Amino acid sequence: MPGFFHNTWASLCREMTRIRRQPMYFTLMVVLPIVSFLFFAALFEHGVARDIPVAILDEDRTPLSRTVARMIEETPTALVAYDVQDIDEGERLMRQGKVMAIVQIPAFFEKNILSNSQTHIEAYITGTNITVNGLLAKDIQTAVTSFSAGIQIQLLTKQGLTQRQAMAQLMPVRFDKHVLFNPYINYGYYLSPSFMPMMLLIFTIMVSIFAVGTELKHATASEWLDTAGGSIFAALVGKMLPITVIMFLTSQVMFLIIFKTVGVPLNGSLTVLTLASLLFILSYQAIGTFIVTLLSNLRLSLSIGGGYSVLAFTFSGLTFPIMAMSLPMQWLSRIFPFTYYTDIFIDQALRGAPPVYSMYDVGAIALFILLPLLCLPRLRKLCTDPKYWGRL
Repeated sequence: MPGFFHNTWASLCREMTRIRRQPMYFTLMVVLPIVSFLFFAALFEHGVARDIPVAILDEDRTPLSRTVARMIEETPTALVAYDVQDIDEGERLMRQGKVMAIVQIPAFFEKNILSNSQTHIEAYITGTNITVNGLLAKDIQTAVTSFSAGIQIQLLTKQGLTQRQAMAQLMPVRFDKHVLFNPYINYGYYLSPSFMPMMLLIFTIMVSIFAVGTELKHATASEWLDTAGGSIFAALVGKMLPITVIMFLTSQVMFLIIFKTVGVPLNGSLTVLTLASLLFILSYQAIGTFIVTLLSNLRLSLSIGGGYSVLAFTFSGLTFPIMAMSLPMQWLSRIFPFTYYTDIFIDQALRGAPPVYSMYDVGAIALFILLPLLCLPRLRKLCTDPKYWGRL
């Protein structure tokens, strides 16, 4: 055991010298992650989409039609940016990307209402952006429904009913909706805990591949192994330890930005989140080491590592629920530590779940750390066989 610690220390000191001499390490571990965190913090500064441009086609031009247009304008999401003269003009603006919806108020709108005849308002909303589609559809429908309810209440009160009786007749069953954990539907709360860890994992796996791959590329792998007294495990631990410490400190900067700058609530255990972050970093270091050991090619390993990293967000269940995926895709989602980490982050930050509920995910992430143990014999072969050295 004393020999292992001595060999690990020797490998660690050598790696610290390499980190000081190669600016790429500092760039991958500190500069780029923090810049990406600040970028997403600025991106989600407002948290909720506001003032999405829409066009109004008012074919009636009466006080009631203008009231509807004003109510749509007063919704949190919609901004009446254009008053078009015909549907073709509105369609042209939508194709040009200048508006995301067209609201058409038909002719004889006020006349039909005053004569107790049914009328309608049509909205054409772009479906190319699911978020915009949902927000605009909800707010426009709310505005039109509120306008319709106001008309009905006026008619009922004229028949002798009180306003309370009119409301009861108009809406005999009242539906109360309670949005849990993110009541403001703040996209900063929803996306920051996913995009920022996504950047953390990308740079962790990249710097891990770079650290091992450059030893092979520059034919210094034998020297690296000799420094650790011939112990490949000590050599690997010593090489990865500085990266672990620096990336962990970077993750704490990420927490500071998420919880203090973006304002994401912390309803659960910071200790669990901190432990999960450490295991998260170790897991992607292990995966990066596993990839570069299997491929023994720095450039190809960086490409595969980047592709694997990006797929993690797709299978995390944040945009499309895992429970709605086909069974093979649900299994596939489990090969990414990011899937478990996002569950932990949501449980502890937003839901305020008891720490015990996150222990399964913590254990699942920890299993990925064992990956390098499966390839230590091959890594030793790479370090001792010159035919693997000097590859791009």
